Amino acid sequence: MSLALTDLCRYPIVQAPMAGGVSRPELAAAVSEAGGLGFLAAGYKTADGMYNEVKQLRRMTGGVFGVNLFMPQPLVADPSAVEVYREQLAGEASWYETPLGDPDSSGDDGYEAKVAILLEDPVPVVSFTFGCPTREVLDAFAAAGTFTVVTVTSAQEARNAKWAGAGAVCVQGTEAGGHQSTHRDDPQGGLAGTGLLALIAEVREAVQLPVVATGGLMRGSQIMAVLAAGADAAQLGTAFLPCPESGAHPLHKQALTNPLFVTTALTRAFSGRPARGLVNRFVREHGPYAPSAYPQVHQLTSGLRKAAAKTGDAQGMALWAGQGHRMARELPAGELVSLLAAETEAARAAVSVRSAR
Repeated sequence: MSLALTDLCRYPIVQAPMAGGVSRPELAAAVSEAGGLGFLAAGYKTADGMYNEVKQLRRMTGGVFGVNLFMPQPLVADPSAVEVYREQLAGEASWYETPLGDPDSSGDDGYEAKVAILLEDPVPVVSFTFGCPTREVLDAFAAAGTFTVVTVTSAQEARNAKWAGAGAVCVQGTEAGGHQSTHRDDPQGGLAGTGLLALIAEVREAVQLPVVATGGLMRGSQIMAVLAAGADAAQLGTAFLPCPESGAHPLHKQALTNPLFVTTALTRAFSGRPARGLVNRFVREHGPYAPSAYPQVHQLTSGLRKAAAKTGDAQGMALWAGQGHRMARELPAGELVSLLAAETEAARAAVSVRSAR
């Protein structure tokens, strides 16, 4: 990718780091072996858990891979709003016969310990979600030979990443599944965002950094479109969810193309932060009332989500998915990378033919 990352992987295809057990070593290894850039998600894992997965991945592939870290989150939520939401979820706790979680746990996700491990035993790429590290941290990774990527959702966030010394930015459009990686969740900002193509153009005009584009991408023709718009690579998450190597729950994989789930929406219902998922009963009933309170709401609903999955109730699960979810293909990850690369080249050739006429 612009010199540094183009030399790291054969195709401009990045597998998104999906936390919660989805982006496990098996998936990242298959993608890297096929010529893409596989990613582990360190979010919601302990530092030791992350390192064990890194070691496992190294045994599975000699290819280049990345690790994604969650930035620490300030505990600034209104406690009274969290308490009101807890009361609203009491019926869910009774239904699933499980207690609600403790919303007052730490919000740092073991960030400092994970950074220390990755500096001591460097990996090729490290990306960051929910904020931008300090220049000191980014410079330390650069000195260790690690390429850094900061996920952004606006031109200003991209400027901040450049000033801090990021190697590249991952530009996330509102079409993306899972959490919107805003550096600050504005409670007054509503559940909205900028579309990917417009955001690529805005970021390109704001900073001179390599761009990884992400948000609802499911086909090679879409990869070609974001490359033509100025991106250096495309990152896909939902496209890899149904792969057998993915750690997603079987009900989550099935829901992507299940006619019961016809649309996606941004919601704070499960975590207190805007995240795009399939609209189910939980989103409809609780989304309008969920406060801006991450990770408090995430911790509050953790047991509910696990109980829903255990009982096979997709209506109570967080079914994260991008807007292109209906185009999901159940293929081994390596085959999917090869197919996406072939589709991208076919789209590139079609553009060349039309241009030559």
